[in-house]
Amino acid sequence: MTPHSRRPDRPSTTSPTPNRSPRASRPARAWAELLRLPALFTVPGDALAGAATTGARPDPRTLLAIASSLCLYEAGMALNDWADRTEDALERPHRPLPSGRIRPSAALAAAGALTAAGLALAARAGRPALTVAAPLAATVWAYDLALKRTPAGPAAMATARGLDLLLGATATGGSARPALPAALTLATHTLAVTTVSRGETRGGSPLAPLAALATTGTLAWRLTKAPQALRTQRASGTVPSRRPAADALHTALTAAFVTTSGRPLLHAALNPSPPLTQRAVGGGIRAMIPLQAALAARSGALTSALLTAALAPAARHFARRVSVT
Repeated sequence: MTPHSRRPDRPSTTSPTPNRSPRASRPARAWAELLRLPALFTVPGDALAGAATTGARPDPRTLLAIASSLCLYEAGMALNDWADRTEDALERPHRPLPSGRIRPSAALAAAGALTAAGLALAARAGRPALTVAAPLAATVWAYDLALKRTPAGPAAMATARGLDLLLGATATGGSARPALPAALTLATHTLAVTTVSRGETRGGSPLAPLAALATTGTLAWRLTKAPQALRTQRASGTVPSRRPAADALHTALTAAFVTTSGRPLLHAALNPSPPLTQRAVGGGIRAMIPLQAALAARSGALTSALLTAALAPAARHFARRVSVT
């Protein structure tokens, strides 16, 4: 799941709506804003990275896990704006609900329907997947309705993202255990980004960006180490000890993660103003895609890594039109 603590929705990075058939485009654009369309591209990589840790190829159950993740993610986006509609009316009147482009009842109904769809899809993927999807859905609702503004908010968001990766693992392989290290990596990055996002509206201390920058470096260092299962396979001769193409891809993806997340964090640490802090959060969100791809490549799933990395251009394209948070 994506950090979305309450803050201005980075209007400076969002291009105006084109004037082509405005009446037809307004409802679609309003829902695209409500559901944070660009951030949606950061979701499939969770399940693909989780599936990669099992050593099995993605299968139809993996696709069900991806669909379930997308539904639960979008449920959280709709519920987020419904829960914050009163505050948005005062501070962010341009948002879809306070501007009247979407009714609050419609947003709440969408959140409920998407949650039900997500759980149903997880159930189709198997009981282990549903066992993960149920607490994931509960975490999303708890975050939006109760935990967002509490000290537990960043941890709740991190938990949701980690569970999302485990959903892909349990749907594909039936067990969450091999995916726990990858889930912890993704959750740690999410925790750092969500903590930084709390300063988006006012700016302030450079401590959060500095801590997030240190976290990015630590995670990048951890990514250089192969998972225990892969090390065991290499030692036994099951897989080659050297894989030039895979190693090159993994290195490139890790570098992309560090660059995408680290550069704006450094700028925010040097000048923790609201605009630079907002850019740091946006960079952290976009960095989830190369992080997911690097996790998949580290597990030897090159196809999943490439498919995940291919989502980044689409995310950048839509981010120019619709705010990512």
